Amino acid sequence: MTTALAMPRQLSLRAWARVTLRLAGMIGLLLACIPLYYAWKLLRFANPWPRIFLGGITRIAGVRTTVTGPRPRGPVFMLANHVSWIDVPALSQVTGTAFVGHDGLASMPVLEWLCRMNDTVFIARHDRASVAEQVNQVRHALADMHALTIFPEGTTSDGTGLLPFKSSLLSAFEPFPAGIAVQPVMLDYGAEAAQIAWVGEEHGLDNFLRILARRRPVRLTVAFQPALTGEQLSSRKTIAAAGRDAIMKALAG
Repeated sequence: MTTALAMPRQLSLRAWARVTLRLAGMIGLLLACIPLYYAWKLLRFANPWPRIFLGGITRIAGVRTTVTGPRPRGPVFMLANHVSWIDVPALSQVTGTAFVGHDGLASMPVLEWLCRMNDTVFIARHDRASVAEQVNQVRHALADMHALTIFPEGTTSDGTGLLPFKSSLLSAFEPFPAGIAVQPVMLDYGAEAAQIAWVGEEHGLDNFLRILARRRPVRLTVAFQPALTGEQLSSRKTIAAAGRDAIMKALAG
């Protein structure tokens, strides 16, 4: 990783001006959405404000999204490759999905609060004693929400390939609930994927600032693949393997 990528504090004054303006826009959007979110929640209305907020974050960050393939219909569980923090607001903007996240996010109060507003389901990767409770949480989330997304790699990649899919993260789906589609989703940042990716020893805040400092827009293709069927759904291992294969073929094509 180059020093320029790892040290966003060396950005030019113009770059810092872009960061400042975008941060101000994001904070203003959050302050506008919070009272509306709680008003809708109090009235027990279907709450559109997390999706509106995350979609706004995507646009303010300079992300230009193209959508291809068969869009999800009905209750759906999505498997997506993971490249950047941008993946979350962009997928939410397109589908309104909630996410399955690791419990480390819950250790950061502000981030946990934002995640819970979007109905994030937290799982403890290394706590085998809580597996049954996590299964119940995920199944309830699938029953209550239109879409739920997991990043089976368990971390971010460089955007040019895929890490192994961890079938253990899918333990809540064995046996898989009836009536729920499983759909792989490929996130493609094109030729600039390596410049967008959050990998290596780069701090998350550094990556966030570096993206906000960009003059050029971030080009992201959200490519929905056909839903898994038949034997592909027979176990968490077949789901992980079939989902990874579909995304790998899409990245190669």
